[in-house]
Amino acid sequence: MHNCNKSWLNLLFLSMRKIIHIDMDAFYASVEQRDNEALRGKPIAVGYSEARGVVATASYEARKFGVHSAMPSLTAKNKCPGLIFVPPRFEVYHEVSMQIREIFLEYTDLVEPLSLDEAFLDVTVNHKNNPSASLIAKEIQQKIFEKTGLTASAGVSCNKFLAKIASDWKKPNGFFVIPPEEAEKFVENLKIEKFYGVGKVTAQKMHEHRIFTGYDLKQRSETELVKLFGKAGHSLYSNARGIDEREVEPNRITKSISTETTFLQDKNDRILLTVELYHLAKEVMERMQEENFYGKTMTIKVKYADFKQITRSKTLTQKVTEFRQLWPVARDMMKLIDLSEQPVRLLGFGISNAGEEIEKKDTQLELWLF
Repeated sequence: MHNCNKSWLNLLFLSMRKIIHIDMDAFYASVEQRDNEALRGKPIAVGYSEARGVVATASYEARKFGVHSAMPSLTAKNKCPGLIFVPPRFEVYHEVSMQIREIFLEYTDLVEPLSLDEAFLDVTVNHKNNPSASLIAKEIQQKIFEKTGLTASAGVSCNKFLAKIASDWKKPNGFFVIPPEEAEKFVENLKIEKFYGVGKVTAQKMHEHRIFTGYDLKQRSETELVKLFGKAGHSLYSNARGIDEREVEPNRITKSISTETTFLQDKNDRILLTVELYHLAKEVMERMQEENFYGKTMTIKVKYADFKQITRSKTLTQKVTEFRQLWPVARDMMKLIDLSEQPVRLLGFGISNAGEEIEKKDTQLELWLF
């Protein structure tokens, strides 16, 4: 009986949380259109138009042609011949992101940024003592627009999984709420492609097993889902029931820092590749110092001309805190990369394995109000 009560109380607690997910609309592209009147209303892509270029973000005008982020630039130009490429200005995007973060912190300290353009907020208890998560979300949208001239979409629900889905439901400048009592039914009717974390490959595998909706997913046991999809099967089992126990983590620890570059022309000269690695390692070291993150494991990532990808890692006994520790090891790792058969298309470098944990905080309960 005690365990049943404990389980019931845990579910009650989870259903009473008030989580908001804010997602900026075509963020990079919207900033460029805001700052350059000549780009407004036109199909633009933030990125580079070179043969090896990739679209970082596309404006909604470009998305109508099927252009989307991570698409090769050549493919994007074929889909939208009038596409305008704009080089990224990450320092500006970061500055705008900080302005938006300040707005979030007016309401709660429980802010978990996922990237420059999206974040989760737990407003169960908030600085404004406002019991309505919906009103808070709408206020935040209005303040973002007044301060930055940009629009954001907001999703509101009782957990991160549902709030994330809700924010994408009526983009752009959208607002959508999934109440706790409607969550399970909502998820049952959801196409599996709409599940957060389910990409094309996983969706295809689900289709092969006749899983097309949340309802179909719900019919499978947790054991079966783990057998089919590995560890992700546990969260899929919970998500199919509208459950997500993850907390909003404001002090989300950095697990790794990495960077990579795709070459305009494939390289097979070890000296040139080592020079490229040097610059990547320098960038990673600078970011490590900025974020006060120091790991023990170095990883080199190589993608060959035939798109075959390999990684090579080495773990040290102590954390890397200075470039003079990092570089000799990275340089020796580069010597072990095979260049005899295929030239290199992409080179990446990263640091991970900081070996630290996050201390979780308690959260107070309030009634769920819209």
